[in-house]
Amino acid sequence: MASRRIANPYRRPDRFSIDARRRGYPARSVVKLEEIDRRVRLLRPGQRVLDLGAAPGSFTLYAAARVGPKGRVLGVDMSPAGTALPSCATWLVADVLTAPLERLALHAPYDVVLSDMAPRTTGTPSADQARSFELFARALVIAQALLVQEGAFVGKIFMGPDFEQARRLVKAAFRTTRTIRPEATRDSSFEVFLIGLGRLVGPERP
Repeated sequence: MASRRIANPYRRPDRFSIDARRRGYPARSVVKLEEIDRRVRLLRPGQRVLDLGAAPGSFTLYAAARVGPKGRVLGVDMSPAGTALPSCATWLVADVLTAPLERLALHAPYDVVLSDMAPRTTGTPSADQARSFELFARALVIAQALLVQEGAFVGKIFMGPDFEQARRLVKAAFRTTRTIRPEATRDSSFEVFLIGLGRLVGPERP
């Protein structure tokens, strides 16, 4: 009896991938950020934004378009940018887990910190979720160090045993906590975005 091949949901572009490419974005992830931005009014002209785990560059491009020429965006990833960036955006090749805060503070203090970081999945849900939590926690530590008072944080995390702890950490640092699973998230994915709005402490925006 022939074995049945399991379909790979990432193999063929879906309508979100096609739409993102048509508009010049290198990845469909931009559609997720657009929805989050629309629902929580995240990005505005003139803001300073830190984008962690930024490759191939869709979040960085979208944030740059939203903050405009008077804003600043720093994208950080171990890989180089997969697309040309506008003048208000800068790219730093670095490992977010080990990079000193000083290297990430190019445009600090930031109004918004984004993290679309995700681990290389192993197929073992518990291991993948634990690694996802580690990346999320690091992004939150960076946000707490570099965000202005009343700033915002958006971090991706895989649902699992550590999710409630992650939510409590965000709740302790921000006035408002939201959990959003964007429409563009694939059915097979465990990812959600934890969002903190209104950083409780931090420097005032200059």
